[in-house]
Amino acid sequence: MATVFRLTRAETNLAGIIWANAPIPSPELAKIAEREFKWKRTTTYTILKRLCGKGVFRNDSATVSAILTHDEFLAGQSRRFVEDTFGGSLPKFITSFTGGRKLTPEQAIELRRLVDECEGGGGNG
Repeated sequence: MATVFRLTRAETNLAGIIWANAPIPSPELAKIAEREFKWKRTTTYTILKRLCGKGVFRNDSATVSAILTHDEFLAGQSRRFVEDTFGGSLPKFITSFTGGRKLTPEQAIELRRLVDECEGGGGNG
C-alpha cells in the first residue's frame, strides 16, 4: 500500500500522540485522546483506522506502532508538495521559497553540500 501524505486535522492530532508515545496500547491511546481532545473511544478508533489505512501506523494486537517516523512522514509530505505544486522541480521550489532574498553564505554552503551528496559527488565544493 502506498503511503498517503495528507492528513486531516483530527488525523494530525492523533498522529502526534502516537509518534510521541509509540508503541502504545490502543486503549491507552483512546484514553489520551479523550483527555486531550474530548473524543469518544469510537472516534479515536475510527481515526486510527484511517491512519492505518493511509500507511502511517499499524495496529497489531491492540498495540499501535509507527510504520513511518514523524521525520519520514514530513519528508514525504515535502516531496508531495514539491511534486504537486512545482511539477517536481526542486529549483522552482527553491526560487519560490527564497522569494528573491539572498541566501546567507552558510545557507549557500549547505545547499552546495546537499547537491553534492545527492549527485553522489560528496566533494568539497
